[in-house]
Amino acid sequence: MAVASGVEGTDIFKILLAILLPPVGVFFEVGLGLHFWLNIVLTLFGFIPGIIHALYVILTR
Repeated sequence: MAVASGVEGTDIFKILLAILLPPVGVFFEVGLGLHFWLNIVLTLFGFIPGIIHALYVILTR
């Protein structure tokens, strides 16, 4: 019996990166786009906003 889930193996790796180094997790998801630079700014303002934004980007794509 398998449970269908929207999270893949690579997503788990990105989620762990998003918690440890938020900009790296976003980079692996979207590259050097607007979300990457926004995440760097958010991470500089406070580590928690960077993590929240990184998780949002990874989980909504």
